[in-house]
Amino acid sequence: MLHHRKIFALLMITLLLSGCASSSPVSEVVSFDEFTDIESESTPAASNTPIVSDRLSITETPDGFTVTEMPEEESTPAFQEYDVTLMAVGDDLIHMGVVYTGKQNDGSFDFSFLFQGITDFLNKADVKIINQETIMAGNQLGFHGFPHFNSPTEVGDAIANAGFNVVLQATNHTADQGVEGMDSCISFWKTHPEVLMTGLHEPDTYSTPLLTIGDVTFAVLNYTYGPNYEIVSDKVASRLELLCARNEQTGAMDYTTINPQVLEDIKTAKELADIVVVCPHWGTEYQTSPSSYQQKFARQMTEAGADLIIGAHPHVVQPIEQIQTDNGNSSICYYSLGNYVSTQQNGRSMLEGMAWVTYHVDQDGISLRQDKTGVIPLVCHYTSSPVRIQNIYPLEDYTQELASSHGIISYAGISFSLSDLQQWSTETFGDWVLTKDAVLSD
Repeated sequence: MLHHRKIFALLMITLLLSGCASSSPVSEVVSFDEFTDIESESTPAASNTPIVSDRLSITETPDGFTVTEMPEEESTPAFQEYDVTLMAVGDDLIHMGVVYTGKQNDGSFDFSFLFQGITDFLNKADVKIINQETIMAGNQLGFHGFPHFNSPTEVGDAIANAGFNVVLQATNHTADQGVEGMDSCISFWKTHPEVLMTGLHEPDTYSTPLLTIGDVTFAVLNYTYGPNYEIVSDKVASRLELLCARNEQTGAMDYTTINPQVLEDIKTAKELADIVVVCPHWGTEYQTSPSSYQQKFARQMTEAGADLIIGAHPHVVQPIEQIQTDNGNSSICYYSLGNYVSTQQNGRSMLEGMAWVTYHVDQDGISLRQDKTGVIPLVCHYTSSPVRIQNIYPLEDYTQELASSHGIISYAGISFSLSDLQQWSTETFGDWVLTKDAVLSD
């Protein structure tokens, strides 16, 4: 038990120092002798035991008490919750009609018009993905359409200037201009370091493609079922990310079996990233339902750790599915977003999808916002005589008057209407359709 005069001293010290404010500790030594009116008794040995009262730290010493006033603790700021949004569009399919649309009077090229119709979405989203269907193998080779494409590098400039920060380069047209064209495309994207190019890389230099937004890291993996031939050389295979298995001795592709490296890549990405996005170039052209192999591969990728699957290649939209696997993993799979731009002659190819996926970040982690996750249907509109791209419209802004003027009617000799587009959208996307207001509002 403390001696009476020690108790009195402590009370006096507390009264003397209470109300003091300081940003750093303040010490003061108070002697026992200052309190001579207390009856004299023997003083026990100093205990050096600190006694804390509010912000005062009081320690007994042989000479008295050392009092230290501790600074006020700074309050930890509350975690600021926020959303991170990913958007993706389909095949940037640069037919010659698209090339000629971008040609200026002085002979230069400008393709900024391609993205004017989706500017608001690009400004709103954080991760912005586009599938560059056709290779940009170097303007010195001249420009070509189907079947062996070569697109102006100014298309890539427009992609970067529009704000896309991820470009997918693994398609069945990546090797259209040979290994040299692939290397030229790799070199071109180095001039835009702000854009993460994935699916194509220099030999023996693969690393997991990562993009970080705020506190959230995305891995964006891109693979193609193969180039447009069944025997793939070592040189092509060393540069192009392949979705399907390949016989290393013969180079023959097995389109019914997933490349084991894809599953290993996903597992590695899961260790490095919060969200693993896999973008496969797969499926059967012009088929509105996914093939059995798409479905099988999607489940294998989900089981390996894919959180989001965004497909390309069929040139028409396909359904969206939420996948659950036996090991407890889940993903959202967009089997095909269709084209983004093209001058194809199939009416269904004019309907396309923009994937929109929103993640909410709070102190508990990252979760999916179902109310802001789905698809925004789009329409590619071109004129005829000559064939030129006019614009990309959200389907909700498209009109029957525009549909009646679409170049596909005379170019392909088919009927085309707004009601067709609306019906195809409902059949394919169902309840996944989002409005502009739903995704652009805060």
